[in-house]
Amino acid sequence: MGDLKIEVQGYCESGFEVVRDAFVRNFKENNEVGAATSVVIDGEMVVDIWAGHMDSKRSRDWQRDTIVQVMSSTKGIVSLIVHQLVERGQLDLDAPVAKYWPEFAQAGKEELPVRYLLTHQAGLPAPDQMMQPGATTDWDLMVKTLSAQAPIWKPGEKFGYHANTFGWLVGQVIRGATGKRVGELIQEQIVSPLGVDFLLGFGPEHDDRVAKVINPPPAPPGVMDLVAAFKEDPNSLLIRAFMPAMPTPEYSPNSRVTRAAEMPAANGHTNARALAKIYGVLACGGASGGVELISSETLARATKKQVGGIDEVVGAEMYFGLGFMLARPSTDNVVGQQTFGHFGYGGSVGCADPDVKLGFGYTMNQLGLGAVPMFLQITQEGAPEPDQRAANILQAVYASLKNK
Repeated sequence: MGDLKIEVQGYCESGFEVVRDAFVRNFKENNEVGAATSVVIDGEMVVDIWAGHMDSKRSRDWQRDTIVQVMSSTKGIVSLIVHQLVERGQLDLDAPVAKYWPEFAQAGKEELPVRYLLTHQAGLPAPDQMMQPGATTDWDLMVKTLSAQAPIWKPGEKFGYHANTFGWLVGQVIRGATGKRVGELIQEQIVSPLGVDFLLGFGPEHDDRVAKVINPPPAPPGVMDLVAAFKEDPNSLLIRAFMPAMPTPEYSPNSRVTRAAEMPAANGHTNARALAKIYGVLACGGASGGVELISSETLARATKKQVGGIDEVVGAEMYFGLGFMLARPSTDNVVGQQTFGHFGYGGSVGCADPDVKLGFGYTMNQLGLGAVPMFLQITQEGAPEPDQRAANILQAVYASLKNK
């Protein structure tokens, strides 16, 4: 792949050429198919580039307005909505979930507070049993299932990544507090004021500009692989957390029914530009360029560490504020220690570093096997190597800032 010719489109400000170079190297060295990355510094877009193709056949070029499913990078945007509602007095994080979702008050969950949904402490990381194909696209079924279910640990005593259930749990609280879907609020409270592109549940009118998600390559022998783990034990907690329902092509990430569904944990469709702009505002304390998304005080509470250490579900080192992932405290971390945001399964990232007023977005369609190293450290034997694509670009961003 070393002689692959990459046509990079977009804009790269002088002094940030190494960011463009790192982006190109991902195509040549890391199996990139189509991708985009954007960088905002102190409210100014300094890098906004894209390249490659929207499909595995490499028949359709990645365009400026191409969007792609960003998996759990969606959670950061949903968390922002929650804190906007808190600031407006529409939601109380210390109130019982049942205040906004009365049916939740059963199976020992009567007093479970809203904040435990954001910190992954609720003890509801997966349905009790693997569900039938298509269940995850049925909102009413998923919230009914979770409302009837007992926590698998005492809420508040442990934390474990609620990879998919986060979306229905938090989303149903949002619906109860506002009477609106999460996707509607994203349009009203983030997309409209900022002029960005972010869809959560949409019709076929956008399908032509959606890049097709490409499955990860097969894992080498002895390395953790969700597909292999599913075949080995489809009812394990890890598998049920990441695959709550039996997977079928009809309900793949590229299917029309999946795109139309609202799954606030993992089904956001956006581009790097939108993620960088959103986090660029948050990197400036919640307000930038005449737009205020949230107050600095509310943002500080949202990004203060709540839990950290070895996650009960993933078996990895992770740190969370209230919904936002926090940079792992390590001297070899590529990002600043105050960085917050969220990554998505397969490699996408949206994050902010307030120390340098950085907003960053990276989106792609080729899923990777590894963990994104800024926010998660896999510790178990046989785990995949870190997915370095976003880290490579971010390393170049910080190098550029040092030379400014």
